[in-house]
Amino acid sequence: MDIARIERRIGVRATPDQIWELIADLPGWDRWNPVETGLEGTIAFGADIALTEKIGDLPERRAATRVGDWQPWSQLVWAENRGLWFRSMRYFEIEPLDEPNSCIVANGFIFSGLRGEMFFDKNRRHLRHAVDAVAEAWKAAAEA
Repeated sequence: MDIARIERRIGVRATPDQIWELIADLPGWDRWNPVETGLEGTIAFGADIALTEKIGDLPERRAATRVGDWQPWSQLVWAENRGLWFRSMRYFEIEPLDEPNSCIVANGFIFSGLRGEMFFDKNRRHLRHAVDAVAEAWKAAAEA
């Protein structure tokens, strides 16, 4: 299976609790996330999350995703089947550091299947901008 991945990791001066609070408040994503907005659903294994996604110059789209994995104060992963030979995963991770009130946060996309890899290749620049923008916005919101 073909897999393509893009990620941004950034240091944040906040506790895992402060950072997770932003993730757990799905309706609140509109206040800090420039890519995924209008989130509806629940964070639970197999639960559905609907959202609006706006990546660069690509058309805004409504996405129906399913929570694939989550651990409080650590990670949220959702997946979406986007047609034949195209699956996408979106993830947000929190890694505490030894220094008090400091973490590394990561967000990224994983695309699999032939069409997923083609989408990634065609839109790599937009996807890079999206993960960078989310990382910077997440950091700013957590440190505020």
